Amino acid sequence: MAHDDTSTLNDSAPNGNAVLETRRTAIGEVEVHDEPLARLGEGQIRLRIDRFAVTANNVSYAGAGDLLGYWDFFPSPGAPEWGRVPAVGYAEVVESRHPEIAVGGRYHGWFPMAESVVFTATPRRDGFRDDGDHRQAHAPIYRAYTRTDLDPFHDDAPDGEARHALLRVLFLTGFLADEFFADSGGATDSGTAPFFGAEQVIVVSASSKTAIGFAQRAAQRDGLRVVGLTSPANADFVRGLGYYDRVVTYDDIASIDEVDSVLIDMAGNPSVLRAVHAHLGDRLRYSMMIGKSHHDAAPPADAAGLAGPAPVFFFAPSEVERRIAAWGAEEYQRRTVEAMREFIDGSRSWMTIEERTGRDGPASAWASIHGGDVAPSVGIIASFQG
Repeated sequence: MAHDDTSTLNDSAPNGNAVLETRRTAIGEVEVHDEPLARLGEGQIRLRIDRFAVTANNVSYAGAGDLLGYWDFFPSPGAPEWGRVPAVGYAEVVESRHPEIAVGGRYHGWFPMAESVVFTATPRRDGFRDDGDHRQAHAPIYRAYTRTDLDPFHDDAPDGEARHALLRVLFLTGFLADEFFADSGGATDSGTAPFFGAEQVIVVSASSKTAIGFAQRAAQRDGLRVVGLTSPANADFVRGLGYYDRVVTYDDIASIDEVDSVLIDMAGNPSVLRAVHAHLGDRLRYSMMIGKSHHDAAPPADAAGLAGPAPVFFFAPSEVERRIAAWGAEEYQRRTVEAMREFIDGSRSWMTIEERTGRDGPASAWASIHGGDVAPSVGIIASFQG
């Protein structure tokens, strides 16, 4: 492969690029497609992707790929039939045509499920931003890549990168949802009580990692009961976490106390959502939608037919902006770093890590997650390397 004289190249640079692609109309179907390496343009860098997390959230991204623009993060030349699901992971610069970004730098951020990736990079204080034309519509948080030696969240433990790939983004979403409820989306300034005056918060899909992050934070709020809603198969695991005051299974929704409540829904299962709304009616003060861990459930029902308040989608980047405006950037970083360390350390008591590596590893990981074959106590890390 020929390289421009101004390109800096690492000996570990790949010779081709294997990419896991998902059939957009049948997201359980994936294939590994091979593509030649593109020549870098001025200001571009190539990174070898060393590891990335595969979770139920990634399946949610595929399910909402058109609606929320996830397919546009890393467009596939095979579109519209095939798409590339974004994943959180770690990668190393192996080739650079940017004078301020050196080969060898290691970064945390969003990547395709691939062997390597090319970015059009703009340096930032702690890393770089992907400024490719196709990324301009995306929130800054999705385009930011942090160099590990400048990353206040970075964990040097042997399992640190794997745990952060699996949990960092999910925990931050839970953290931000808890903060949103804590000031009722800003309404406490005008006299509304925290958590919209609720006595309990009901967490749907309580075994999901975002839900666990949320519950860990909400459990520290005075005067609030945290109720986990989960499947019978996962009930013992959820109880064992110690973050939920009560655990209820999906077949026992009618036993939930009929008191003022808020709902946070990670499942995206319309039958569960409808059942909770019907049970609580106007006692439900707020209904938040975050994910779709039940990806095989029927399409969402018409919200107009639900009892109680209409569900509202929670967009974490907007809450980041609100928190920074309220706290300042330094205080936001201090609080999130402290909370993250506590959560990651705690995860070592309830989550083990399983690696799927080599050419077949990412497809195997996707099949297991999509098929619901992974226990909530397990986190899957995938890589084309090794």
